[in-house]
Amino acid sequence: MKIAMIGTGYVGLVSGVCFSDFGHDVICVDRDPAKIARLEQGEVPIYEPGLDQLMVKNVEAGRLSFTMDLERAVDGADAVFIAVGTPTRRGDGHADLTYVMAAAEEIARVAKGYVVVVTKSTVPVGTNRQVKKAIRKANPELDFDVASNPEFLREGAAIEDFMKPDRVVVGVQNDRAAEVMAEIYRPLYLRDFPIVTTDLESAEMIKYAANAFLATKITFINEIAALCERAGGDVKEVARGIGLDGRIGNKFLHAGPGYGGSCFPKDTKALARIGQDHAVPMQITETVIKVNEEIKRRMIDKLLDLCDGSFNGKTVAVLGVTFKPNTDDMRDAPSLTIVPALVGGGAKVRVVDPQGRHEGEALLPGVHWLDDAYKAAQNADLLVLLTEWNEFRALDLKKLAKKMTVPRMADLRNVYAPKDAKRAGFESYESIGRAPFQKDD
Repeated sequence: MKIAMIGTGYVGLVSGVCFSDFGHDVICVDRDPAKIARLEQGEVPIYEPGLDQLMVKNVEAGRLSFTMDLERAVDGADAVFIAVGTPTRRGDGHADLTYVMAAAEEIARVAKGYVVVVTKSTVPVGTNRQVKKAIRKANPELDFDVASNPEFLREGAAIEDFMKPDRVVVGVQNDRAAEVMAEIYRPLYLRDFPIVTTDLESAEMIKYAANAFLATKITFINEIAALCERAGGDVKEVARGIGLDGRIGNKFLHAGPGYGGSCFPKDTKALARIGQDHAVPMQITETVIKVNEEIKRRMIDKLLDLCDGSFNGKTVAVLGVTFKPNTDDMRDAPSLTIVPALVGGGAKVRVVDPQGRHEGEALLPGVHWLDDAYKAAQNADLLVLLTEWNEFRALDLKKLAKKMTVPRMADLRNVYAPKDAKRAGFESYESIGRAPFQKDD
């Protein structure tokens, strides 16, 4: 089948590349000439493990190409996917649909034969019906259907998620559109991956409900971690104990400094706003949003305690600033709350992150970037492990402690065991939801 993918951001590029690997003829469209030029040269503008090799493979096979010419991409296409950004609208928390509606109108102006217009972007309930109206208004004679096909890709594992999904969700209004979507996803259907075909509104709601639920799990275990620190208990043991319950499951029960990224912050805010608009307040989701911000600020208090109540004049080494490992994404990362607090408090901050520097240099002014954890720890007063990259999971703690002026660690991802940090020579060690120690404990 021929597919046009509008947007070469994270969702659009990963989806386009993977569809081409299914054997479809895919043209990815973007307005940015610099981005298209890079893609045509085989350069991937985002960091996603394995994406560059898969992209080159399918370009060389003649199944994948890139263009700024929407009309050429849409001509003869069986489906046109809209995969543009839907950022949080400033002032009211709504998802900004400007780019989605603009793309729909442009498709209407250039499409000629029957086509299924598929919304891949995360959009509020009712958006696909708005898309249908916009297309109909722009081109009353066009033969088309709309479909909702939300994405569930984890950054850092997106190719695996696309090729081996928990489920594919497709919202349609008739059998004709359903048949086109079934053919697009036929390789997954043949391998018995679940394809959930439903109505437009249900498909749209599934995306928001899923992300809000996962954000709730993360926030719940972070609240339990805070209680463990006061009342006793090890949150890792608690998470294991409840995660073995099949009704709960062990995923997204890892305590840390709060969630971030491109989806959870944006989608929880949008769901809360949808609830307000329909007079059905999403009270749990609204509380999750509030508590998650409080958790990030609580991390700053932890660091202050380790620095004797003041960051002024302290040298702090921060390991990891992306919102999670295996991505270069800094959107709503806990580091964007924590690192400015360190800098603003007078600390000299050194940052090490395998992929975060490209975005981080603009987002985190006033820090010094290094490429080695041991160099960052030299004469430091505090070491903060903020993102659990593999490079930071097997550090020589004894070597780190010896390099520091004052060997103190804030392990905000619970990568290490407190006893190991103590044995390595750290004078103080703080983690999440576990008892801290002082050297003389």
